[in-house]
Amino acid sequence: MTDVIQLLPDSVANQIAAGEVIQRPASVVKELVENAIDAGASKIIVRVVDAGRTSIQVVDDGKGMSETDARLAFERHSTSKIRQAQDLFSLHTMGFRGEALASIAAVAQVDLKTRMADDDIGSRVFLSAGKVIRQEPTACDKGSNFAVENLFFNVPARRKFLKSNTTELRNIIEAFERIVLVYPQVAFTLYSNDAELMTLRPANTLQRISDVYGKRYAQELLPLSVDTSICKINGFTGKPETARKKGLHQFFFVNGRFMRHPYFNKAVQTAYERIIPAGEQVPYFIYLDVNPEDIDVNIHPTKTEIKFENEQTIWQILAATVKDTTGRFCNIPAIDFDTQGKPDIPVFGLAGRNDTPATIGQPTGTVDSRLSTFNSTGADSPLSSPFSPLQRLQPGVPDNWQALYDGLGKGKDSGQPTAGDNASTADSQLPLAAEEKSPTHYQYKGRYIMTAVKSGLMIIDQHRAHVRILHDEYLQRIKSHTRTAQKLLFPETIQLSAAEQTTLERLMPGLETMGFELSHLGKGCFAVNSIPAGLDCGNITRLMSDIVTAAAETDNNDNTTETISELMADRIALCMARNAAVDYGQVLSNSEMENIVNRLFACQNVNYTPDGHTILTILPQQQIEKLIG
Repeated sequence: MTDVIQLLPDSVANQIAAGEVIQRPASVVKELVENAIDAGASKIIVRVVDAGRTSIQVVDDGKGMSETDARLAFERHSTSKIRQAQDLFSLHTMGFRGEALASIAAVAQVDLKTRMADDDIGSRVFLSAGKVIRQEPTACDKGSNFAVENLFFNVPARRKFLKSNTTELRNIIEAFERIVLVYPQVAFTLYSNDAELMTLRPANTLQRISDVYGKRYAQELLPLSVDTSICKINGFTGKPETARKKGLHQFFFVNGRFMRHPYFNKAVQTAYERIIPAGEQVPYFIYLDVNPEDIDVNIHPTKTEIKFENEQTIWQILAATVKDTTGRFCNIPAIDFDTQGKPDIPVFGLAGRNDTPATIGQPTGTVDSRLSTFNSTGADSPLSSPFSPLQRLQPGVPDNWQALYDGLGKGKDSGQPTAGDNASTADSQLPLAAEEKSPTHYQYKGRYIMTAVKSGLMIIDQHRAHVRILHDEYLQRIKSHTRTAQKLLFPETIQLSAAEQTTLERLMPGLETMGFELSHLGKGCFAVNSIPAGLDCGNITRLMSDIVTAAAETDNNDNTTETISELMADRIALCMARNAAVDYGQVLSNSEMENIVNRLFACQNVNYTPDGHTILTILPQQQIEKLIG
């Protein structure tokens, strides 16, 4: 019987290793920048062309390599960071994977120029598909200059499954950000197709966060710090008002290495319970220093998942630290009513009389009833103002309103449902006809609209119902390419990170067809000059941030920028609807509630929001009678 087990050639073994280490261009950037930091570089420049497909160049001013080291660096399992197996459990550097450079060279063409400070001349090594083509002396600056070209040129299947340039560039920026946030003392520069995306000067941690994600973070973050025998925790966490559902920047770093840790994320969110709305989270940048012998970074090929020996203890320390930080920020002086006797409240005395209390009368003045905020049904009510977000919900009173009641009472079975016909909703869910009873709606705790139907009591979530209504309207406007813009009296300014900026630039032509007009002010700042007409949105900055976040989450492989994909259009319409819909706690008049109900039942899907949440439910009459007994 012939033997069937054989050793793989080095070229095949290198490609297998490359499949674990080099998943996309962002992996190359991560490995090369980490090596530059371990080399003691104080300035690192990264250049990518076509989102890394064509070339990736990383230049640093580190200590460089000798002629021999430059050649051995591309051999498998070669490293300067470990000497024995025990060193794996006490690492103090960013990377140690011996096959990183070998894996890169196996699937690309690499040109390395490097020189040490004490050498007069450097060394140049050129490799293709893992093989050394030539090595020669060259004149170059101190440090290393890696040029990686034609990534996956010899593995067409891997190159075929790369995403669009926008998606790959966003992944490169994310990998770049995870490194620059840990080393604020190092200067970084990132270029894409010769366009400067990010220039970061040496600074402290908070300044580096502001340089990467915008100046607003300097006012939105709370510092946290604790030093224990188990671990040392430093960093920043967001104020309660920064809470959002999506688009957050949340980072954990342990010993200078980025990690994902859902268990520790839960510890942070526990500290914000009952402070922020349910389902929302806050941004945070938390740095943990732990004894390297107490962690294991080898449980995942990308080393983004780390196992802790004292995981539960660190969880408790982290939760207590964040809770203490938020508690000090939210601390509000309170009045102590437990003092004995009457509270000591000073009373103003009359002039010329010592300790003689003055007779304080009731203030008088004229009151303009038109300015009363409690008159929600009058003609001059704030809800009827053209600038109110509920203005479109307030129907006008027709001149011939008496004609609406003609024929009232002639027959109970001759009327039509006021909410309109809907194929997806049973007749028992429609509100009572006008002939049976004048439609009256009730609002419960500023959240639900309650109305009587034939089968019982219908309960409608007012915010979700309005989201469904506006979503369908905005989506129809996007699909019909109806451009109706309204100029802003004072343009809103938004500041985006480099990754968000690339996403917005791809969306710009499509947003302009919807009525948005934006102008680039430089350094990630954009001015919103116009918004779609009829878009009643108070916080335009948050709306644009939500749109960019939704677009970034949409995996769109279409490289064209003139159209918005159907999935992306749906998400943008949902973002606009969420921002413009009535909020919970907003008091509605009966006519406004009736308007929401009527428009809801004119939609194709009245039961669920676009993201799958229930809009209404029916409390059956039999169940009501059973509850009452």
